[in-house]
This record gives sequence, structure tokens and C-alpha cells, in this order.
Amino acid sequence: MSNPLADMDKPDVIFCIGTNMTECHPVAATALKRALARGAKMIVADPRRIGLADLADVYLPIRVGSDAALLLAMAHVIQRDGLTHPEFIASRTTDSEAFLEHVKDFPPEWAETITEVPAADIERAARIYGEADKGAIYYTLGITEHICGVDNVQSLCNLALMTGNIGREGTGINPMRGQNNIQGAGDGGALPNNYPGFQPVTDPANQEKFKKAWGREVDLENGMTKVRALELCGDRIRAMIINGENTLLSDPDRKHCEHALKSLDLLVVIDIFMTDTAELADVVFPATAFGETDGVCSNTERRVQRLRAAVPPAGEAKPDWWIISQIARRLGVPGFEYESAKEVFNELCSLSPIYAGLDWDRIEHGEYQWPVPHKDHPGTPILHQGEFKNGRGIFKLIKYRDPAETISEEFPVWLTTGRRLASYHTRTQTGRSAGIDYLLSEESLEVHPDDVREWGLVEGGVCQLTSPRGSVEIKVKATNRSPRGTVFASFSFSDVPINALTGSGYDPETDTAELKVCIVKIEPCERVISPRNSS
Repeated sequence: MSNPLADMDKPDVIFCIGTNMTECHPVAATALKRALARGAKMIVADPRRIGLADLADVYLPIRVGSDAALLLAMAHVIQRDGLTHPEFIASRTTDSEAFLEHVKDFPPEWAETITEVPAADIERAARIYGEADKGAIYYTLGITEHICGVDNVQSLCNLALMTGNIGREGTGINPMRGQNNIQGAGDGGALPNNYPGFQPVTDPANQEKFKKAWGREVDLENGMTKVRALELCGDRIRAMIINGENTLLSDPDRKHCEHALKSLDLLVVIDIFMTDTAELADVVFPATAFGETDGVCSNTERRVQRLRAAVPPAGEAKPDWWIISQIARRLGVPGFEYESAKEVFNELCSLSPIYAGLDWDRIEHGEYQWPVPHKDHPGTPILHQGEFKNGRGIFKLIKYRDPAETISEEFPVWLTTGRRLASYHTRTQTGRSAGIDYLLSEESLEVHPDDVREWGLVEGGVCQLTSPRGSVEIKVKATNRSPRGTVFASFSFSDVPINALTGSGYDPETDTAELKVCIVKIEPCERVISPRNSS
């Protein structure tokens, strides 16, 4: 996030797109509700009528996968109506002339034909955001899990740059992270293109720096993404370690994923429970849970926080860093002689410029948000104040692209996926709680009531959901939350593996799967599903 969580009740205008925050980030969403209570306006763009839509001044029910078209049209209106911030553009951006000319070709009437949102509503939303003194954008995986995810994010950045809504209190581009310590994983170098601290692996200076620190040479090229690694399982990839991820359930195209993992000579899983993925492993190492672990997390607002073990580990469970270090030692890899989480974190601080001013003791109370470049630095709650790290903000010329697959006579229905309030991700933890099971014991397919009737389905009955990659049987739930022609389900339940259907394409720059758009056909079934058997 460019701005801290404390800023969430300060915008004049809140633009939420591709984020079901009241279900996926319910605590953070309370700050938005406070902003609305004091008079802020909110724009919500989402294919489903999520909880935020009921609070919005303008709700834009876009067709799945059409975000870029909506954002181009909003930029068109802001440019056309003179709502840009000329001083900010002149002093802090580049390539603005080409961009402002580019968006003239994308009026709301054009976007209406793609997004299925009335042009008048697009204009109203654009003017509200363009007129804001403090406009803040919030998004999550509904923006990034597309073949055009990078385009979508860059389109949001374009809106912020053209209006000057960046680098100030109550503004910014704010991605809400989807899981605990996702931000920290990136900070620590769990990316194929960056060393710790987001230092590009393609930079020879960085290569030399880490060669000296680690005592071994690393290739001067980007590493392999998980998508490519799974494609090469059984070929170039003969062994794999999966640490804290239920790949079989969370990744797209389950059939392909299961085949890939079974093709390995060796699969090692490190996790706190015996997940679907762990069931396939040759070796499973039991990891400690958060309450059993000393360590560090970086949260969605870049705040670096200590974890403290409250209870001793159960059984033979060990911290992840210890397990990985022991594997490395037995493989003869130097540099893994760590004796504590403190040593691991202090090494990260010594190698990462954004952590350079931190150490284990300084983060005792969790008050610092990176970058913290030196020991006397107070941290950086708001990014890009006064300047951009690389000089100027760059406008990108984005064009709309259809999803990898579009509906057809054979597959006439859009499926989009997401999460639900009562279950977390693949239910590795929440699925083991009787209380949670009482709240949500099974998965269901959200279908508009008119479609339920037209397709011969029955409320509470079972249907077969089929994509070009597979089929699942799922209970039908009639609801107005999903528009006609679009259905929704979460990917949380192993007995209804929705990701057996997804996986039509990947963003060419990041290899992020298009999990939010899938084409399907729906047929009624005679079978009845018992809720308790589905939990």
C-alpha cells in the first residue's frame, strides 16, 4: 500500500475495484465505513453486488474481465472535463502528452459496450474521483488475477497520476494483500525477479553484492515462476519443496497441477496441517504455527512486526527457517548456519536497502513501515511524498484486451471466483473449526434467480459446472448478488475444487493466472448433497 491503514478513513473519495473488502478484509473495511459516516463518497466496481456496493454512491457492475475498459473511459472523462492536475503532471510525471491524447479514443459509450455499465454511470464515477481533493484507490485480486493484471494496475496508476492523488494523506494506490505476510515474502526475496528488498536479479551490481554475501554465484537472469516450474515437473524439474501453500487447491487447472506434482521424483511439503497437497508428498515436515514461532511479518501497509512464540511447538514441529536451513546444510549449501530467527532477520536488514535502518531489536514494538534506509530514519507511512524513487511517474498507454476465453455457444456462462467471510483461503485452518463449519459447511454456486429458472436449476439442488478443463458438482444458491449470465463460487472446499475449472490463461509479464474469469456451462443434476458430508 502506498498509504497506511490509518489513512483509510481520511479520503474524500474512495474507489474500490476488484476488492470484496467487507468479506476479505473486514477489519480494515471498518475504516472505510468511518470515512463514509463523515461524508466521504465511494465508487465500487465489481461484477457482483458485494457488501461494499450497498454502501456506494456509485456502483459499477462491470462484466468480468473488463476493468481496463472501465478505467480507460474514466481517464477519458477526467481528461475531457478538465479534471486533471496540471501542476502535478508537469512536475512529477512523464509521457503525459501521449497518454492524454491516447485516452481520447475511449469514451464511456465505447466502454459501455464492453463493461455493460451505462455510460452515464461511468461518467459520474469519473467526475467524482476526478474532483476529489483526496482520492484513494483500493484493490485486491479482482484486479490482478487476469491475463491483463499488469495492465489493470497500471491503469489505476494512470488515474492517480493524472489527478495528483498520490504521495499525500488520504490518497494513493492501495493493494490489500490477500494472505498473512504476502508482503513480507516479497520483501524477503520470494520472487523470481528480485533479491531481498526488491533488488532486480538482472542488475550486475546486485549479483556481485549477493555473490559476496552468499558465497556463491547466482545467474544474471530472472528465475522461474511457479507456473513454469509446474509445466516442467517430471522434465527439468525433478524435485520440489512447497512451503505453507496448498497448491493443489489454490492453483488453477487442478488436473494439470496434480499431474505435475505426481510427475516429480521427490515432493517435500512444509506445513502445519496435512493438506491436500501434503497428501501427495514423499516427505512432510511439520511446521510451527504463528503462536509457536519467533519471527517477523510485514503486513499490507509495509509495517514490520515481530512474532513471539506464546506456547511450545506441538510434537516435532519446527520453524520454517529451521527446516529450510537443515535441508540446505544437508545439501552442502553454505550460509545457512542460522541459530535463530533474529540472525535471519538481521541478515535481511544488512542486504536490503529498504530494511537497512532496522534490526531485530528496533522492530520490538512494530512502529516502522519500510523503507527505513538508516538507523535514525522514522519509517515511511506514505510513499512517494514529494518525489518518486525513480524520478517521475510514468504514464502507460494501455489498451483493452478480452480475457483468454470468452463465452460461446458451448460455454455460455461467466464464472468468477473469490473468498467468503467465514472461510479463509483453502480452509487449511478454518476448515478444522467446528464453529466455522457451523457458519459455512459447504460451497454453493451463486446464480441469479432468473437464470436458475431459465437453466432448469433448483434452489438448493445440485448442478454440474463444466469448463474446458474439468467439471464439478455444486449446490445451487439463487441470489441477486450475481448478475444474469455470471455465477460465483469460492475455491475453499476440497470436495468442490473450483480451481479444477480455472486456468485459461496467464498474465504474460507476471504469470499470474486468470482466476477471476472462466467460461462454463451449467447442467442440472439429480443427486442431492448433504451439507454435513460436504464440510
